[in-house]
Amino acid sequence: MSNNLLKGKRGVIFGALDNKSIAWKVAEKCHEEGASIVLTNAPVAMRFGHINTLAEKIGAEIIPADATNLDELENLFSGAQEIMGGKLDFVLHSIGMSVNVRKKKPYNDLNYDWMMKSLDVSAISFHKVMQTLWKLDAINDWGSILALTYMAAQRTFPEYSEMAEAKSMLESFARSFGYHFGREKKVRVNTISQSPTPTTAGSGVKGFSEFFSFADKMSPLGNATADECADYCVMMFSDFTKKVTMQNLFHDGGFSNMGLSHAVLDSFEK
Repeated sequence: MSNNLLKGKRGVIFGALDNKSIAWKVAEKCHEEGASIVLTNAPVAMRFGHINTLAEKIGAEIIPADATNLDELENLFSGAQEIMGGKLDFVLHSIGMSVNVRKKKPYNDLNYDWMMKSLDVSAISFHKVMQTLWKLDAINDWGSILALTYMAAQRTFPEYSEMAEAKSMLESFARSFGYHFGREKKVRVNTISQSPTPTTAGSGVKGFSEFFSFADKMSPLGNATADECADYCVMMFSDFTKKVTMQNLFHDGGFSNMGLSHAVLDSFEK
């Protein structure tokens, strides 16, 4: 049921690949809550996804853009304002990619050219997005910028490889740019650290299903779903969180504060 939390707001959502994507769920929820949306993804990703289906469902326009390319980002945000008739109120960065992980390169034998690509796509692109928004003055006062992250930025998960460093950088960009955006433009910048979620990308990490089960047992509330993450994003885009900024917000059922749960202990005893 809609509460019109985003009625009249305009946003751009990066990274909706298919209906397993968190960004896809966020777009649906934002539409339900009254927002106007422009969808975007890299042209290569769009060829493998179903973004056109989502756009038709929610009545959104699509502007392809490589988030690592400044010219394409400028075209995206200028075009989005023209399409929706004004400055933006929210932006979601839901982008991540590691060639080393895809090609199963071990952490102690990484290809550094691939690593630089991973950092550019998964983290530096977030700075590029914010810098472009800043230079174009493309987001309204009290707007909200979010990026999705993971707690491998704080803890070691061996198979997550260099993506851990990318997420650490992503969170740092949110804090650093969040200061400037807050002081000068009254815009808030945050990251949401989500539970392991069976997205198309996440499910490809070695040992994902086993860790998903472990995290669910460890978390007092269980793993947070993609739909629940979308609800959280809507709240962060709404006017109810106007003074929340420069935060890494754990949305993980309590996993990040746990040491051991009865459910995990019982599994060892068996």
